[in-house]
Amino acid sequence: MEDAEIIKLYFDRNETAITETAQKYDSYCYTIAFNVLGSEEDSKETVNDTYLETWKSIPPNCPSVFSAFIGKITRRLAISKLRKRTAEKRGGNEYQISLDELSECVADRSNIEKEMEEKEVIAVINQFLRDLPEIQRNVFICRYWYMDSILSIAKEFHFSESKVKSMLMRTRQKLKQILTKEGLL
Repeated sequence: MEDAEIIKLYFDRNETAITETAQKYDSYCYTIAFNVLGSEEDSKETVNDTYLETWKSIPPNCPSVFSAFIGKITRRLAISKLRKRTAEKRGGNEYQISLDELSECVADRSNIEKEMEEKEVIAVINQFLRDLPEIQRNVFICRYWYMDSILSIAKEFHFSESKVKSMLMRTRQKLKQILTKEGLL
């Protein structure tokens, strides 16, 4: 079933929408959740929560790219679950590792300026990603949005792990230079 038809089912409040979403996007959502959580049970629970959140969100939202919409919900729910689960300890999963790698580029600030600067940072990062060659952009997104492991990225793009690591390091360095130049670091 096409995404537009699934979205229409949500707007019609037809419960078949959830079944169709699960049929089409279950493994996609599970992969996102598992990359963050590293737990089969928690990932399955997060995927089920994704369907509930999607049901609650449509309407009023009408996503233009349904896969990105539910992917974002899954990611947000998985990160929230991970934060609750690891409130007392620091995890060693792909989520934490990928955030540690990015921490050298994006500083953590806890004040009112943060909200104002976040929008600027997002705009600069979006432009940075648009300007990257497609392969570099895709590798960067796989690592820092989907939180894929270095090994899985290497397999997907038919690169060695060292090539993926160096590509990510060079891309982070470029991002850091741009953020510094823009006065956002």
